[in-house]
Amino acid sequence: MRSLTDGCLPICRLKNIGMALALLLVTAQSFAQVYPSRPVRIIVAQAPGGASDQLIRALAQKLTDSLGQQFLIENRPGAGGNIGAEIAAKASTDGYSLFMVSAPHAVAPSLYRKLGYDLAADFTPITLIASEALCATVHPSLPAKSVSEFVAFLKKRPGQVSYGSTGNGAVNHLATELFKTRAGVDMVHVPYKGSAFAIPDAISGLVPVLFANVTPLRPHIQSGRLRALAVTSRDRVRSLPEVPTIAESGYPGYEAINWFGLVTPTRTPDDVIRKLNASIKQAAALPDIRTQYESSGANQMIGTPEDMRVFLQSETSKWAAVVKTSGARID
Repeated sequence: MRSLTDGCLPICRLKNIGMALALLLVTAQSFAQVYPSRPVRIIVAQAPGGASDQLIRALAQKLTDSLGQQFLIENRPGAGGNIGAEIAAKASTDGYSLFMVSAPHAVAPSLYRKLGYDLAADFTPITLIASEALCATVHPSLPAKSVSEFVAFLKKRPGQVSYGSTGNGAVNHLATELFKTRAGVDMVHVPYKGSAFAIPDAISGLVPVLFANVTPLRPHIQSGRLRALAVTSRDRVRSLPEVPTIAESGYPGYEAINWFGLVTPTRTPDDVIRKLNASIKQAAALPDIRTQYESSGANQMIGTPEDMRVFLQSETSKWAAVVKTSGARID
């Protein structure tokens, strides 16, 4: 026989469900309010001491100061940045593991046959942070003093001039390949194991062409040991204001930059992402941070998570086309 209270069961269940949902909402809100309640690690897929490593450390210190918990840098270099990315992709989704994603990670999907992570599926953007232009330089023994003269010089010597890079598939390798495609010229690629090896050979003239980050090249440009033809960013670089862009030198739309930003493993709570985004914006606006970034040649790119998502999609597509054209492969 049914009890008189049986008819209340659906209503009671609905009330219980409603209470549970309300509790979850309160819990999520409380989590966001207290976040972070313990140290946060930022996984960096590069060795300590590099330009972007130094910049993210400066920003991490400001986050430590403003949010009251330590933001600790954990360097996990290797395999072109893929080791760090794989570790970050498997990290916790509670906002206590962040990852510094950079330009090589947008190149990797088309460069490697197998990756242990998916840049689009495994990570949620927080914000882009900064970018740095490359500079197209030549040894003074080359007669070219502008991009147009350089292209004319190369067209008379197809396959006879070599250019250096910091490694097969590196951004400066593919930036040069993009230039070759746009200009219709042919050069021989000589990969090195980093700028510490490529720059001396460019200075000696052994490899007379080098596209590389502005900061390490600037002293050699100023001393006259290398000649700057153009920068690869959309706009001119503050530290080399007299050097034009490749885009304004006859190749509109050309852009190839190094950049980095912060992401977190997918399924990290939205409130945490918003809090991190707001805190990074606040920290990046501080005068000493702005000065440090400007003095290193970096251009701040702070924006919304959606801005970063669109940017990552664009970069991945652009470099996929360049990799296909260049035939570059790592494995």
